[in-house]
Amino acid sequence: MSFKSFAAKLFAAHIKRKIDRWASNPIKTQEKVFKALIDAAQYTDFGNDHHFEEIHSHADFVRHVPIRDYEALRPYVDRVVEGASNVLWPGKPLYFAKTSGTTSGAKYIPLTKDSMGTHPDTARNAILCYIAETGKTEFVDGKMIFLQGSPEVDEKNGIKVGRLSGIVAHYVPNYLQKNRLPSWETNCIDDWETKVDKIVDETVDKDMTIISGIPSWVQMYFEKLIDKTGKPVGDLFKNFHLFIYGGVNYEPYRAKFENLIGRRVDSIELYPASEGFFAFQDTQTEKGMLLQLDSGIFYEFVKADTFFDEDRERITLKDVEIGINYVIIISTTAGLWAYNIGDTVIFTSTTPYRLIVSGRIKHFISAFGEHVIGKEVEQALQDAVSGTEIRINEFTVAPQITPEQGLPYHEWFIEFENESGDLSAFAKAIDSSLQSQNSYYFDLIEGKVLQPLKITKVISGGFNDYMKSIGKLGGQNKIPRLSNDRKIADALVTE
Repeated sequence: MSFKSFAAKLFAAHIKRKIDRWASNPIKTQEKVFKALIDAAQYTDFGNDHHFEEIHSHADFVRHVPIRDYEALRPYVDRVVEGASNVLWPGKPLYFAKTSGTTSGAKYIPLTKDSMGTHPDTARNAILCYIAETGKTEFVDGKMIFLQGSPEVDEKNGIKVGRLSGIVAHYVPNYLQKNRLPSWETNCIDDWETKVDKIVDETVDKDMTIISGIPSWVQMYFEKLIDKTGKPVGDLFKNFHLFIYGGVNYEPYRAKFENLIGRRVDSIELYPASEGFFAFQDTQTEKGMLLQLDSGIFYEFVKADTFFDEDRERITLKDVEIGINYVIIISTTAGLWAYNIGDTVIFTSTTPYRLIVSGRIKHFISAFGEHVIGKEVEQALQDAVSGTEIRINEFTVAPQITPEQGLPYHEWFIEFENESGDLSAFAKAIDSSLQSQNSYYFDLIEGKVLQPLKITKVISGGFNDYMKSIGKLGGQNKIPRLSNDRKIADALVTE
């Protein structure tokens, strides 16, 4: 065992003990975070406008601070972008993470001195928990790759602006820098296809042990490696044993990845966003990711099926239940207050608090009242693929409200790597699983309001072509699993 491996085990045990302390005292931990947030921001513009001096409990907070999304918070954010201090959080942010907006163009999410460190620390802690649980440390001596956005930053009124993954690249610990790939110059390439080609050149003959990124873009990297060498990834990188990912569910990709690699590798799921690093997979044996309770984020939850009601209830961690689909609401040391990030989550455990990301509150299908969410379509596809040789590259689902003939239906756009010989039987298997998970969908099928789903095959590379056409190929971008309209569907049909 190398000195680095030995030191990693000691450090992992130390960090795991710290995590266990706050994870075993979740409510008290969150109460401390809540009080610290209110105290710190009491004299900011936002704190003054919302009477933070009168907030002593969650009920007070609910009364004074409404739930907001970016558009509703934007008047405050715009003032920060213009260079004002003490608006949402004391002082000025260190960075703005620039992301794509919906109705407002670019969004500028503040990253402060208090919030910035939680991003690299949480990613590190996920790896350390893996080491503490499995005892595996060999990978620390090899090369590690993080497929991410460009680390180059611009400046706006004295504040640096960039993509979250690129900003975080500036905070990679020194002890990892020598092992880290790709090179800084390659990481700065904007064109994703050019960048991946260069990454292949830089890594093809290296001892890669950890690979990290959004599965769809790592898949592109793997395919280019195989095209260049004719060898499975696992043969090229014999010591590659850990895949770290976030952003989407890995399960729909797992069979394809195992085929590309040539064997199964351990994986760690992360839940990062520009607004905060919310959770990470802390164990290989339990479902769900451990909710980050001690990193300057206070959480509230609203049941997803009541979110758009006027009398929706905002609850804290102590009142959540396993198996319920919640919209997650955050208040943070970056100055986001009762902020709706748009994600929905489902708790898999409350001792400790672990969750899965079930989808987006705006990414669903309910054109007929079926309330189908991302978790359900992913599970349905996983059930249908299980035990078969079928492998899926990518997929998305949209309603077909006005078919040329027959009843409306859900249209599944699937890019196959290895398809079923009988697409109708495959579609039936997906539909059966979806009906078993979603009683609304079942009733609509049984009541002859909908006909069973139909599959439309997407040509090889079709999803990448679509993402390229809208300027979102690579990086942290990903295809929505569900849409309640046909904007993506119609684009895929015309590809």
